[in-house]
Amino acid sequence: MKALRIVIPILFAAAPLYAQRVELVPFGDFEQWSTRSIKESAILGGETKTLYTLGSDHSRTPWASSNVYAKVSGVTKTSLSVEPDNGPSGRCAKLSTVMASCRVAGLVDIEVLATGSLFWGKLFEPITGVRNPYANMDWGIPFTGRPEALLLDYKAFLPATGKILKGTTLRKTEIPGEDPCQVMLILQRRWEDADGNIHAERVGTAFLRIGATTQGWVKDSRVQVIYGDARKNPGYKAYMGLITGEKTLYAVNSRGKRVPVREEGWADPETRCTHAVLHISSGCQGGFTGAPGNTLWVDNLRIEYPEQ
Repeated sequence: MKALRIVIPILFAAAPLYAQRVELVPFGDFEQWSTRSIKESAILGGETKTLYTLGSDHSRTPWASSNVYAKVSGVTKTSLSVEPDNGPSGRCAKLSTVMASCRVAGLVDIEVLATGSLFWGKLFEPITGVRNPYANMDWGIPFTGRPEALLLDYKAFLPATGKILKGTTLRKTEIPGEDPCQVMLILQRRWEDADGNIHAERVGTAFLRIGATTQGWVKDSRVQVIYGDARKNPGYKAYMGLITGEKTLYAVNSRGKRVPVREEGWADPETRCTHAVLHISSGCQGGFTGAPGNTLWVDNLRIEYPEQ
């Protein structure tokens, strides 16, 4: 994490002394990607798979993704759900909800549903099991800015079957419901207590949910950041609330241990944040649950700041 803490302040440099401005999020034009080559276990065929990371250097980017490799009982397997694609101008990011299976001797030993996700933070690999997937991540980056809105271009395809799947083993459960694509930016004030627990107040809230297939690209979508108690805003929806329960985010404390980020309340609107979580996903149902076939394309990700 030390390298990340050095890079981020440079990427989000102090604002110039002029009026309202829009800044490209680091690698938010989606033109720069790095790759990793992972050789899967011989028992699975021994193929070498390519996994993409957003950014020119896998070790020096604020971004992580759902592109992972797992090693369960000595068997190495990869999952690809995020990759570059052709956008309206150059490259964009393509995020897909897919079923990933691990087959041995022609039998499906493990089958999981993977939602395509990009997020600020870090993913700890290899993944060794399917319990508590959020604990495999260090969510968020140090951030002290006060943005007014998140701007982006996007395109979406949603099968809209009215059904979602929960898949983590040989059995898949079908549940009635929808699985909109989601873009989330939350600003938090975090602190650590004497026992190493991480606490947080919600400072800023910005959500975009995309619940239907779009007719081509939606350009310059603007997602307003709500400061303070978002429940008091007319546009508030239940999914914008504090993150608790099964969806609780994790972070690495000062002792190097992964612990839950206990989001405990709403900060005063004038509170300065210490961290930001930006999460873009082809679904919103949580770990191993979603609608296979959901696809979200994203480009030109920017942050808008108020006038100085």
